[in-house]
Amino acid sequence: VQLVESGGGLVQAGGSLRLSCAASRGTFSSYAMGWFRQAPGKEREFVSAISWSGGTTYYADSVKGRFTISRENIKSTVYLQMNSLKLDDTAVYYCAARTSGVPLTTEGAYAYWGQGTQVTVSS
Repeated sequence: VQLVESGGGLVQAGGSLRLSCAASRGTFSSYAMGWFRQAPGKEREFVSAISWSGGTTYYADSVKGRFTISRENIKSTVYLQMNSLKLDDTAVYYCAARTSGVPLTTEGAYAYWGQGTQVTVSS
């Protein structure tokens, strides 16, 4: 499975970005997908996850109410809509896939990872 993220960039605090993650070489529609992020000097942390059908989603408390995860299985793509961005959201964002359709919040549950996309929030 290959995962390619896009949509990162520089945005002012309070602004919005939508990240995309396109998958290839796998059965995307059966995979749970997750988004994680890593800020400078910090460990990678869970952001959001979605089940194979999109019917179950999870969010970190720090992004709940501001971020929305979604997927389009026909396009083999998962999205992360990020609104009301804060300085603390600055990080490299990674998407990840696990071959089970059940989403989890732990890194070790995901076998496939993208290269990451940088999100920088400025004041």
